Amino acid sequence: MSDRHELSRRHLLTLGAVASAGAMAPSIAEAQAKPQVPRRVLGKTKQSIPILLVGGGMGFKGSSDRRIDVALQYGANYIDTSRKYAGGRSEIGAGAALKRLKARSKTWITSKTGKWTAKGFEQDVAMSLDAMKTSFIDLYFLHQLDTVDPLDDKELIKTVERLKKEGKIRYFGFSCHHGNVPELLRAAAKRSYVDAVMFRYNFRQYGDKELNLAIDAAAKANVGLIAMKTQGSEAGFQDAWKKFEQTGKWNKYQAVLKAVWADTRITAAVSHMEDLKQLRENLAAAVDKAKLGQLDRDALDRYAEATRPYACHGCDHLCGAAVAAPVQIAKTLRSLTYHDAYRDPEKARRVFNELPEQARRLGDVDFSGATAACPHGVDVAALMKRASQVLT
Repeated sequence: MSDRHELSRRHLLTLGAVASAGAMAPSIAEAQAKPQVPRRVLGKTKQSIPILLVGGGMGFKGSSDRRIDVALQYGANYIDTSRKYAGGRSEIGAGAALKRLKARSKTWITSKTGKWTAKGFEQDVAMSLDAMKTSFIDLYFLHQLDTVDPLDDKELIKTVERLKKEGKIRYFGFSCHHGNVPELLRAAAKRSYVDAVMFRYNFRQYGDKELNLAIDAAAKANVGLIAMKTQGSEAGFQDAWKKFEQTGKWNKYQAVLKAVWADTRITAAVSHMEDLKQLRENLAAAVDKAKLGQLDRDALDRYAEATRPYACHGCDHLCGAAVAAPVQIAKTLRSLTYHDAYRDPEKARRVFNELPEQARRLGDVDFSGATAACPHGVDVAALMKRASQVLT
């Protein structure tokens, strides 16, 4: 393989040295000497952003968080955060880091609100601006949208347009990862004021015809598309990544990102990178122009099949309808994924405890019907039993 298609050993060593715990991070000005993450245009915004986005779901460590420092050096100058991430600490930490680096003007920030009303949206925009000590936010999302209704709220639309004119936000969109992602993508395609969508998209869904048609519609309408939940993580199966048969230089975490980037309809993938090692691995995959080969894709297919009983697709309307209790299976299993795959029991329990009290009563519920109803072969009953044991 030529040097043009493969990251050189020197560059790989550079990434390793910069990301090591004891290394001093060079200044951002030195970034020109480093390989840079490729960029693509984010739909109708016409703005160029890196294909690898720095996820803030687990929070940042403020001015001392070197992940942001290193990411910026390699051109990953896009931070994705939210009002609720890390109990509100994510925005504060991101703002503190950018202030120390004097990098706000060079960095794209996306934040989100779970308040889908005009009043709630404006309130959270103001709080986000204050938390990050910035005068504007590049892209502001309605967070975890699971219904089309807010997109037709005339007062909300007016508020969004006014905040744009006031320069407080530049662009607007929403994030979604529930079972109705195709419906929401089609809705975005029909609404000119939706600039971008962040949605669940990973190797487990590539053959989903309905989803692909919806992605096509959104891309044709020039909606900026950002993939999240790209790892396709599992619940109830610790160290599932060991099931991945590495056929080349890419590990499972890198391979799934390379697979997403291969889809030219997608502008970027957002990734939570817990430490500098994970950041280094993702940067190495991003700057390397080599594409996944057929052996890698076959390995991903085998991995998907091997972990199929543990990977919830979020279609709660199917399995939930087969249970005689007001539970929320998809959200519960998302919490379990944080516990088992992300190894973050604090966030797992926090997300689970946001559910209504009745939805958290799992002990005496018969989930056998949900298992039978799942079109993806997920053992819902076994996973909900485990959720009851570790989350309640």
